[in-house]
Amino acid sequence: MHRFHRTVLPVVAAALCSTALWAGTPAEQLNALAAQAGRSPNVAQGQQFFNATHGREWSCASCHNALPTGDGKHASTGKAITALAPAFNPERFTDPAKSEKWFRRNCKDVLARECSAAEKADVLAWLISLKR
Repeated sequence: MHRFHRTVLPVVAAALCSTALWAGTPAEQLNALAAQAGRSPNVAQGQQFFNATHGREWSCASCHNALPTGDGKHASTGKAITALAPAFNPERFTDPAKSEKWFRRNCKDVLARECSAAEKADVLAWLISLKR
């Protein structure tokens, strides 16, 4: 085996396995994000973050509603958006790649940057806390 394979590949594999992309359920994704953030998620901060405009025009709530337990609609296009809270839409946060894609896209719309692992963990903790 080449030295590259023995030294670099294990490091790359370990790094990939530590990301939220490799967790499947909402709770697993939350645990992975909390580990990346290096702290426990804060539900109250998640709710506050979700509803704040962060100095820009939109907040997460602009499209998902202040309480994302029902359908929302895109603030610009009017396209329907299903409930974001996992208890109200069991398909949410079940595909880690999709979760990362939408966090990246929506954070750039709301913050003009990607969200940190801590911000994502806080928001996801709040969304998971919303029960029927």
